[in-house]
Amino acid sequence: MKKILVAATTAAMLFSLVHAESTSHANASQEKHWDYAKNGPTHWGEFSKTCSEGRAQSPINILPGKSVTIDPKDVIRLDDDVDSVATVIDNGHSIKVTPKKGGRTIFRGEPYHLLQFHFHGKSEHTVNSKRYDMVAHYVHKNLNTGDLLVVAVFFEEGKNNPTLDTIINNVGKEITISPRDLAPKERKHFYHYVGSLTTPPCSENVQWFLLKNPAQASKEQIAAFRKYYVDNKRPIQELNDRKVEAY
Repeated sequence: MKKILVAATTAAMLFSLVHAESTSHANASQEKHWDYAKNGPTHWGEFSKTCSEGRAQSPINILPGKSVTIDPKDVIRLDDDVDSVATVIDNGHSIKVTPKKGGRTIFRGEPYHLLQFHFHGKSEHTVNSKRYDMVAHYVHKNLNTGDLLVVAVFFEEGKNNPTLDTIINNVGKEITISPRDLAPKERKHFYHYVGSLTTPPCSENVQWFLLKNPAQASKEQIAAFRKYYVDNKRPIQELNDRKVEAY
């Protein structure tokens, strides 16, 4: 009789553990995740207080007439002419390209290595309230300090961009790419300010560099990207007491 009671008790305990674990997984699957719709930007403070309380948030509206001449120490040097194998994925928020070796950007004497670049169906930043047809954000990281630097490349409708074809036709696959091939040839002039990530957790102290000269993409290429994402953009944030430098 004791053996039967022990067996029954053990079985009940195992059932309770299995039920608790399955319930935990079910609850986890029902957790809210940020997006650009139901749990969009107005709700991002629920995922990170910085998104709603931060004073140095991105994106912003660039007003060229109110920008200041850049401090020489803030001029960057792009060193990203590197052919590399890269993965192209749809991560649920954007089309993201992750090169195994993506080159780097030199800022204040420190190298910031390219981690990935991704696309927004319309530009997040605006210039004199103008929103560009598309944008690519090149996300770099200082491996010594962990600081982030983002180079934004605007796109406007124009000529076909062969590198964009390579990316959009290989979502879910590997490609060989040089990040520089996507950007315009003239990359010397830009706007610079200190902001944040444009998605949760909206971390601040991100160095933003926005190339003044846009790259081109054909009408068909822009439409192809927008089949994935059209409005994956965060609304414009307040500049507050920050300054925008121009070079």
